[in-house]
Amino acid sequence: MNLDALLSAEFSNLPEIVRCHAVMRPDAIAVADPEVRLTWAEFDMLGDRIAARLQREGVGPGRGVALAGFNSAHHVAVWLGVIRTGAVAGLITYSATGEQMAAMIADTGARHMFLDAGAAATLAGFDLGDIQRIAMDGSDAGESLLQWMDPEGSVPEPVEIKPESGFNIIYSSGTTGIPKGIVHSHAMRWQHIQRGLPAYGPDSVTILSTPMYSNTTMASFLPTIGSGGKIVLMKKFDAHGFLALAERERATNTMLVPVQYRRIMALPDFDSFDLSSFVMKYCTSAPFPAALKADIVKRWPGGLIEIYGLTEGGGVCLLEAHKYPDKLHTVGQPSPGHDMRVIEEDGNELPPGSVGEIVGRSPAMMTGYNNRPDATKAMHWYDNEGRLFYRHGDIGRFDEDGFLTLMDRAKDMIISGGFNIYPSDLEAVLLQHPGVVEAAVIGAPSEEWGETPVGFVVLRDGIKTEEVLMFVNSKVGKTQRLNRLIETGELPRSAIGKVLKRELRDSLT
Repeated sequence: MNLDALLSAEFSNLPEIVRCHAVMRPDAIAVADPEVRLTWAEFDMLGDRIAARLQREGVGPGRGVALAGFNSAHHVAVWLGVIRTGAVAGLITYSATGEQMAAMIADTGARHMFLDAGAAATLAGFDLGDIQRIAMDGSDAGESLLQWMDPEGSVPEPVEIKPESGFNIIYSSGTTGIPKGIVHSHAMRWQHIQRGLPAYGPDSVTILSTPMYSNTTMASFLPTIGSGGKIVLMKKFDAHGFLALAERERATNTMLVPVQYRRIMALPDFDSFDLSSFVMKYCTSAPFPAALKADIVKRWPGGLIEIYGLTEGGGVCLLEAHKYPDKLHTVGQPSPGHDMRVIEEDGNELPPGSVGEIVGRSPAMMTGYNNRPDATKAMHWYDNEGRLFYRHGDIGRFDEDGFLTLMDRAKDMIISGGFNIYPSDLEAVLLQHPGVVEAAVIGAPSEEWGETPVGFVVLRDGIKTEEVLMFVNSKVGKTQRLNRLIETGELPRSAIGKVLKRELRDSLT
């Protein structure tokens, strides 16, 4: 097998690339967690043993297999085994409720469920039917993975993996109801690998602390695996632990969400850690304040790239923060080969410089929402030439240099007395107050105005909400003024750091 040919091909399948790395660098570490370190040869062998057992039990191309659990080396080995059979990895959001998790598992159509003790505890009391449970962590969550898989030396039957074949299902981060299953093909994931390869290689060491069920994680996980680098997994993020791990492993790459960066940069002893090995850091999934980007660029060695896009695919913007210090308020420019536009509410395209909903297209677009054709269709927008774009659901504007500034999620925009109010504008002003640690703004029902803005803040000790409310309302227009400001110990967030504004709205009812 010629690795260079595989990596430069228009399409290659990832299991074959893993096999190639195992032959070329059998003793190099491929995946590590706090307890287990797998060489490329061991990683490849475990993938074979898992795939062989799955095939014996009737799992093959197109079948769904469910995975739910904290990050671990064995979790990654299961993922490899699943896709090696041609099956689709159903990546279950283990931070969801038991009811939601059970519905996701049913949506995959899986007859096999790989899980750990934490996922099993959440699912306690929910009927999953006759699904077979295999424990990835040695717990009593199911049959032990190490005992269940086929014996050492077992090899699965070869499977043809086509570009359109299903790779994984990732579930959207809904806060109520059942999240939609986003189906990614091998072709789409191959685009993600190739797009990331210039910043990765066999000497790369990537630390990942976001969960395997998140597309955020996959954006760095896939090119690291594809290039033959080392994945170092954290089961649960903590700022000090991350820095100590990065120093010890001589990390070159990482993907973090903004709240993680904020917690790391706020550590008093941040500058005492040796982070000189870093080549590139990435951020995605939530608003990334310009001041935080600037602090990271100044104090943390290596480059910083913000990625803006959808788990569903479509257009992606990249901001090389270390190269464009005057554009830190933006999310960057469309990635090469990506076409992004701005449309108005009725779907008409708007000229450059206008504010509207973002739509985008690229070679990396989802197959669709699993079992949800109506929801898939609602994502679609077509240009005058009939080309398919995906609606991003975000409101923004491209400047004269082609950099995108995001205003807000379309669904979060507040209409008060006929005026459009963007919560992100108010959140930015709130964060200018030195006593505000975190801020979020939502629209609350108002008999007089239809909606009115209400703010939620995490404050430093000794700071009063009254003074912050006066501060922000003195700096904004009359129609933008906050009706109320509510102090909270912390903002509700998803596992990848997104503020759950629906929970804030629910707290007012």
